[in-house]
Amino acid sequence: MWILGIDTSCDDTGVGLVRDGSVVVNLVASQTLLHQRYGGVVPELASREHTQVIDGLVQQALLEGGIEVSQLDLVAATRGPGLIGALLVGYTYGKGLAFALGKPFVAVHHLEGHIYAALAEHPEVEPPFLALIASGGHTHLFEVPAWGTYRLLGATLDDAAGEAFDKSARLLGLGYPGGPEIERLAQQGDASRVPLGVPLQGQEGFAFSFSGLKTAVARALEKGYAPADIAARFQQVAVEHIAQVVTRAALHSGLRTLLVTGGVAQNAALKAHLQAAGLRILFPPRGLATDNGAMIALAAWRTQAQNPQNQLNLPAAAYLPLSRAP
Repeated sequence: MWILGIDTSCDDTGVGLVRDGSVVVNLVASQTLLHQRYGGVVPELASREHTQVIDGLVQQALLEGGIEVSQLDLVAATRGPGLIGALLVGYTYGKGLAFALGKPFVAVHHLEGHIYAALAEHPEVEPPFLALIASGGHTHLFEVPAWGTYRLLGATLDDAAGEAFDKSARLLGLGYPGGPEIERLAQQGDASRVPLGVPLQGQEGFAFSFSGLKTAVARALEKGYAPADIAARFQQVAVEHIAQVVTRAALHSGLRTLLVTGGVAQNAALKAHLQAAGLRILFPPRGLATDNGAMIALAAWRTQAQNPQNQLNLPAAAYLPLSRAP
């Protein structure tokens, strides 16, 4: 079974080809340089760029996969959540292609795609497990008791983890995206020199909060602390906060397997903190952690390959909770 997956939920155009659950092609047209001068994603520019590149990217994916478009068995695209203008580009393209081919169309939840990306190199893993999605737009912790069933344990109360990295990087005069920039600068700093506290200390639940850290970064700069020291402490506190919440959830649920995905999953300090927690940690392979089309195809294969349902009637949605749970 050949599945074409499309993701245009934010600023990267992702097109992937999956055959029988294995990633064959994964192409991403990055818009980083386009948005860099603004320090963040400009929705209108993102939508226009998706429109310019999506057809060429699909043609390239088919060429690299060695198949004709008529050989596709299924077309899948991100329905939401995301920037509605950007979403509509890939979602409408995917619908139109499926309709023209007379093939089923599957509407995929963006977060569901991230979860299945972490299973790309570990197809043997079976539920139940925990899934942490930490990216520029999302910080969610799910319990996955069965395929297609998701119980939200906790989410950010304010900024997403990646958003906090981006905003703090901007305050520190660094480039975009902020995660890699802060990670690089942190290697030159001393975290012990800056007094930033870990958010939500003493809580019993599984919520995350990063907005206060951004404010603390601004105040630390005003007080004259060195940017490298601030970056080191910010990163240390952010990853400790995530690790504390995840560890508490693992103890509460009794689950020892954790899938970690999203752009923040690439942070080396976060990986080290989570691996020190004594859990079985599964990260997506390189290229599947951030937004991409292959993860959308993988999700469609997991949930629809045996009994594909044509979902052409479902609209795109900027806000779309992942809530398929009993």
